[in-house]
Amino acid sequence: MPGGEAAAQRANAAQAAARAALVARIAQVPGAQVAIAVYDLRTGRRLDIDGDTVFHAASTMKVPVLFALFREFERGRIRSNATMLLENRFASIVDGSPYALNPSDDSDSTVYAMIGTEVPLKMLASRMITHSSNLATNALITRLDPVRITALARGFGATSMVVRRGVEDNVAFRAGLNNTTTANDLVALFTALERGAVATGAGTREMLQILEAQAFNEQIPAGLPPGTRIAHKTGAITATWHDAGLVYRTARAPYAIAILTRAIPEDAVADRLIADCSRIVWDWLSTPERRTRRAPRP
Repeated sequence: MPGGEAAAQRANAAQAAARAALVARIAQVPGAQVAIAVYDLRTGRRLDIDGDTVFHAASTMKVPVLFALFREFERGRIRSNATMLLENRFASIVDGSPYALNPSDDSDSTVYAMIGTEVPLKMLASRMITHSSNLATNALITRLDPVRITALARGFGATSMVVRRGVEDNVAFRAGLNNTTTANDLVALFTALERGAVATGAGTREMLQILEAQAFNEQIPAGLPPGTRIAHKTGAITATWHDAGLVYRTARAPYAIAILTRAIPEDAVADRLIADCSRIVWDWLSTPERRTRRAPRP
């Protein structure tokens, strides 16, 4: 059998084994709905389990908000050192009725101490990603416009993602108007970031630094070898837990991965499931790559 064909068969067998292992692990959580998408930027290998299934985006929608802000910086529409007056008053997208956020329901209560002051947009962006600040998110969405954020995400290949509103717009929630995404959407976004499609080199590095400073690391990172570099964003609402990002293996291009879950009431159960799936993907991509080697010279 020619070397190239044998290598292809080994790669296909490894992918099939990884898929089977993922499906088996998911089945250990009765009732769980899980979507996984993976794209290896070095080898082009892909894996997709219900990657186009639509989920409530939870806080993963903060990734395209980050991208939109840096795109505004680069286009010169917003100064990179710009500030904004931080307020805790927002309008529902349904009827314009006002609502405010409760610090006790926010994973980052520290931003509330800045209400009534001018706050740098970059600081808000950092807290939005690293500590998933809902207040920072809503402030930035108000400044940037959800329609433009969605259009930008679509342009990067997130063809099903919709950013409709800020966090805790309960009138919109009851009307079924939610931010949505798929695992493939998030993989497309992180792939665009790594390839430099979102921003210039400096902007890309700055966004990656923010994503690498993520404070919540119980899911995808927990399934990786200690010290593995990862730039990622988590998301959670009731019984719904997500993680997505870029995993950097030593001296090689990263892989983009998104693991979305729902119908899992306990966070610890979801954390273990996502971490185990992350480990399975890492092990799969550690198998020999599909390459056609040149024949040695005589």
